[in-house]
Amino acid sequence: MRRMSSFGAVALALGLGVPAPAAPRPEVITVPGFADFLVVDGTTVWATNKGRVERWSRHGKLARVAMAHPCGAMAIAADALWVADCQRATLNRIDLRTAKVTAVVRTGIADREGELNVVAGAGSIWVASDAAGAIARVDPATNRVVASIAVAPATSYLAFGLGALWAVSGPGRTLQRIDPDTNAVVSHTALGKAPGFLVAGEGAVWVQEQGDGTLARIDAQSGAVTGRIKVGASLKWGDIDAGGGKVWLRTTDDQTFVVIDPASLAITARVGKPVGSGALRYTRAGLWTTAHDHHTLTWWPRAAAIGN
Repeated sequence: MRRMSSFGAVALALGLGVPAPAAPRPEVITVPGFADFLVVDGTTVWATNKGRVERWSRHGKLARVAMAHPCGAMAIAADALWVADCQRATLNRIDLRTAKVTAVVRTGIADREGELNVVAGAGSIWVASDAAGAIARVDPATNRVVASIAVAPATSYLAFGLGALWAVSGPGRTLQRIDPDTNAVVSHTALGKAPGFLVAGEGAVWVQEQGDGTLARIDAQSGAVTGRIKVGASLKWGDIDAGGGKVWLRTTDDQTFVVIDPASLAITARVGKPVGSGALRYTRAGLWTTAHDHHTLTWWPRAAAIGN
């Protein structure tokens, strides 16, 4: 049995109670340049930056890899980091152990402004490769494009999960479900204004309707929109992730991010001050966010991220 501290014993004797321990605080790391998109690598993260990608821990920078213009959300698979290069219209493979580029795949890039996702699933790497409407499927065993999937024009946002590849066309206002067994679009779901980043997890597909300031929940089997939550006036330039029984939404206005209950669609926490555009990634221990205009990478311990 743990012995009570002398302060605690006196406090109880006087009927004062024992003060609760202070809640953990976010840890803000200064990152020069333009740190933006994130992917989790164990207890560390990789971040895109101007002319490079970097690996960071809570204690500092661990690696730097030069690239012409790394852009969009990244993926980790087959012991490698997969990053789009918007200047060269390629998909770059970086060895996680050596931090060296080991392959450059000429896929093409659908959105050269960098609003896109590279994702991994079904033993492949996927990237939207042509603004006219195409997604490249890359085999990491050969570093070659093995299929090109026809999709709606201006499709650039991708997610993999719940047995499918999911693809959003912002101008087309549509979510497309792609069967990885057939490399074909099997369903479409109409969305609100300026849909953008998405995630498949916590029992549904979640899409930011950036122009409406809403988050849409879509049933993965039927493709039906089963609910929406109004988050703010706009969700431009944000990010999204899911895990730990929550949906995590990086925002630009009003706060740094919000925490959403996937069943009730209630916003259970609004966390941090507004710090402009940036990315977000969930881990079981906490949350990583970037704020590129403030040149920061922030680690939010789980208690700080969800408010308890």
